[in-house]
Amino acid sequence: MSNPAQDDISPGMVLLLAAATGLIVANLYYAQTLVGPISAATGLSPQAAGLIVTLTQIGYTLGLLFVVPLGDLLENRRLIVAGLLFTSAMLVLAAFSTSAWMFLSAALGIGLGSVAAQIIVPFAAHLSKEATRGHTVGKVVSGLLLGIMLARPAASLIADASNWHVVFGGAAVLVLAVALVLRAKLPLRVPTATISYPALMASLWHLFLRTPVLRRRAAYHAGLFGSFSLFWTVTPLMLAGPQFHLSQTGIAVFALVGMAGAVASPVAGRLADAGHTLMATAAALALGVVGFALPMVAPESRNLALAMLVIASIVLDMGVAANLVLGQRAIFSLGAEVRSRLNGVYFALFFAGGALGSALGGWMYATHGWHAALLTGMAFPGLALLYWLTEYAAHSSALNAGVKI
Repeated sequence: MSNPAQDDISPGMVLLLAAATGLIVANLYYAQTLVGPISAATGLSPQAAGLIVTLTQIGYTLGLLFVVPLGDLLENRRLIVAGLLFTSAMLVLAAFSTSAWMFLSAALGIGLGSVAAQIIVPFAAHLSKEATRGHTVGKVVSGLLLGIMLARPAASLIADASNWHVVFGGAAVLVLAVALVLRAKLPLRVPTATISYPALMASLWHLFLRTPVLRRRAAYHAGLFGSFSLFWTVTPLMLAGPQFHLSQTGIAVFALVGMAGAVASPVAGRLADAGHTLMATAAALALGVVGFALPMVAPESRNLALAMLVIASIVLDMGVAANLVLGQRAIFSLGAEVRSRLNGVYFALFFAGGALGSALGGWMYATHGWHAALLTGMAFPGLALLYWLTEYAAHSSALNAGVKI
């Protein structure tokens, strides 16, 4: 826990950490709107095109499990910079890829190195006072989500003006610049833990078993992030198809509008600080369901159908943004000494849901069509909402028991 007497994190540092996490995590999403041209250039079949996104998420999941926990053991600034240098090298490999195996290998490495962003988020929590931690995390996560949402349109616009190779080459230079700035600006943070790496890894399983909040929050966000990944894997393919005929620039504009969903992050942080996490979670999960119900209306007008998809993207992104902050605020309250490990397990579990969503969505769209993909996407937050009902029931029972006493 933070020392109540410590100075709170400065606004400038919050801005730096928010910008850094956004630029880092953007690397995971450049390929989402470029699945078509990348798969065509590297020889991937339509059924396997989802692997472009899935392997990046698998790499990220591995990094969350095996690299992020090191934030509780090693000096944080050095760990972050090392991760960014590795990411920059993998982006260079992606930029010069000419075959499927080469690009997919780079995608795995990009995901692995980009977990540096998830060492930065607990860093921000560590620098914050308890009373403002949710708000601070909300601001940093807003930067992260803006990075996610800007990555897609930026990649489309750059690819339309040049080609997809330039997207990854430019990203490599950008990540290298971020590494140099963080090396100069971040304070040192040396964890107090003295355990070995094998013991650190073994502790992840114990944390999972002994931390019900972690399991529950990971399950909620696995449902939402699975639907989010599915949506942004199949929707660009739909937009480029015969119904909409959008160019990469058109897809970029569509993705850019979805950025409006990021406004939910600081709002969710304030709600969490005020003790309204339970009901805010239900609202976030419900937004995920609504985001997939809207496109099913399918008006005959092309423009109305496109407008419905735009609204759906904003609604879905709002749900994901809010729920991510609610989950991180909950697990960051459990203790500073295990914060990196908790964050690593939390992200690993819900990114596994994301990998499943993108792979399943790509396959469903290729084999059964758009509506089957939408129904699959709706099932992810729908199941999470059913699980939430068990928490609500337990909470209500506890309140009733308290009243009787």
